[in-house]
Amino acid sequence: MAHDTKQSSSRLELHPDRLFPSDPAVRSIAQRLYQHIKDLPIVSPHGHTDPRWFADNANFDNATSLLLLPDHYVFRMLYSQGIKLEDLGIRRKDGVVVEQDYRRIFQIFASHYYLFRGTPSRIWLDTVFHDVFGLTETLTAETADHYYDRINEQLLKPEFKPRALLDRFNIELIATTEGALNDLAHHAKLKGTGYEHKVITTFRPDDVVDADRADFAANVAALGELTGEDTHSWQGYLAALRQRRAFFREHGATATDHGHPTAITADLSEVDAAALFQRCLAGQASAAETELFRGQMLTEMAGMSLEDGMTMQIHPGAHRNHNSIIFERFGPDKGADIPSPTEFVSNLKPLLQKYGNEASLNIILFTLDETTYARELAPLAGHYPALKLGPAWWFHDSPEGMLRFRHQVTETAGFYNTVGFNDDTRAFLSIPARHDVARRIDCRFLAGLVAEHRLTEAEAMDVAYELTYRLVKKAYQLS
Repeated sequence: MAHDTKQSSSRLELHPDRLFPSDPAVRSIAQRLYQHIKDLPIVSPHGHTDPRWFADNANFDNATSLLLLPDHYVFRMLYSQGIKLEDLGIRRKDGVVVEQDYRRIFQIFASHYYLFRGTPSRIWLDTVFHDVFGLTETLTAETADHYYDRINEQLLKPEFKPRALLDRFNIELIATTEGALNDLAHHAKLKGTGYEHKVITTFRPDDVVDADRADFAANVAALGELTGEDTHSWQGYLAALRQRRAFFREHGATATDHGHPTAITADLSEVDAAALFQRCLAGQASAAETELFRGQMLTEMAGMSLEDGMTMQIHPGAHRNHNSIIFERFGPDKGADIPSPTEFVSNLKPLLQKYGNEASLNIILFTLDETTYARELAPLAGHYPALKLGPAWWFHDSPEGMLRFRHQVTETAGFYNTVGFNDDTRAFLSIPARHDVARRIDCRFLAGLVAEHRLTEAEAMDVAYELTYRLVKKAYQLS
C-alpha cells in the first residue's frame, strides 16, 4: 500500500540557510549579508491590519479567527480544492448559517495543510507556528488539536496582546489602510499611548473616486457632510478631498493608496473634468467615462501630493471579484481577485507629463503584471524623478517573485529607484516572516552579484541595509 504523505508528521524545523543559494561559496556570502541586516527593525508602510487591535489592545480570541479567517491566501487555496467557504466559517451576506465551531474549522485547515507545500503561505505559517508559538511538530490532522490548544493558551497571555507583539516583533512602524470616509476613531484612541507614532493610517479614497461603485453618489454626499463642502460641485469635491487628506495626516498618514483597475491617467481641462464629474455623480457615465474619471482623479491626487507631501501609491491591475457567485454570496476579498495585463507607458503619460519631473513628488508603482517590469516599469522609474517601484506584490510576494523582480528591474532602474519591502497583509503574525523572506532573498540576489565580482561585499552590505531599512523610510517620508 502506498504511503499517504498527506498526514505524515515530522519535526517542524526552520533551516537557518533556507532560501539561500545552494552553491556553498555564494551561500556563505548570503549568510554574511543576512547577519548584517536580519535584526534591523521592521518598517511596514503599507498593509491592512485592523487598527482596532492596537487601539483596544485586547487579547486575540482564538487561533482560527486570528490566523485563518483574515487570510484570503489560506481559504482561496482550500476553496480551489473543493472546500466550501461556509465550512471555513466565512459569513454569507444572506445570513445563511455557516460553520461556527472554530476548532472544527482549524481541523479542516490542518487536514489540508499539505496543499500549501511549495507556496509562500507555507513558509509564513511555519515561521509563525515555530517562532511565535514555539510549536515543534508539523501541522497535520493528528496535531491539529495540539496546535489549536497551544495557540489559544498562549493568546491569553499579556505578552500576546497586539501592542506587546508589535514590540516583540521589533516593528518600528506599521501603517493600516482606511477609506476616505473613515472616522479614524481607533487611531484617535491611540493618541497618548506612545503607539500613535508606531501605528499610522493611510488614505485610500477609492470609495469616493470610483464612479463604478454602486454607492459612489452616496459616498460623495457623505463626504460633503463630513467636510462641510459642496461636493456636488467639482471644486467643492476637490476641496473636500484636500480636507480629508489633512485629517488623515493628523492621524499619522504619510501616504495615499489607489487600487484602480488600470493605470490610466488623464489631464482634462477644468471644464471637462467638472462635466465628467457631474455625469458620474448622476449615474449617466459610460464605463469608458468612469474609467476616465478614475484616471483624472489619479492626476488630481498627484497634484495634491505635491502640495501636502504625501507619498502616492498606485496598485493597479487586479480583476476584483472574478468569481461572481462568491462575490454575491460572501462579498469582496474572498480570494477571487485575479491579476490582469496592465499597460503603464501610455496610460501614465498624462500624469507624468504634468508632474513626473517633480523631484519632490513620490509616486510608487506596483504591478501584478510581471511582463511590465523590464519593458515598462524599470525604464519609467529609471527616468522620471517622481517615480519609484514598489516591491513584488500580492501574487508575486514570494521567493521566486522577489527574485524575478530584482533580476528584471535592477539593470535599468537600479536599487535606489525601488522602495524596500512592504508586506501588504491582514495577517498580523506573519509580518516578521514576510519581511524575513524579503531580507533573505535580497541577500541571495546580492550574494550572486558579489560572487560574479559585480559588487564588492562592502557595497553589498550597504545595499542590503538600504533595501531593508533606509529606502522604505525615505520613500514614505518616515522620520
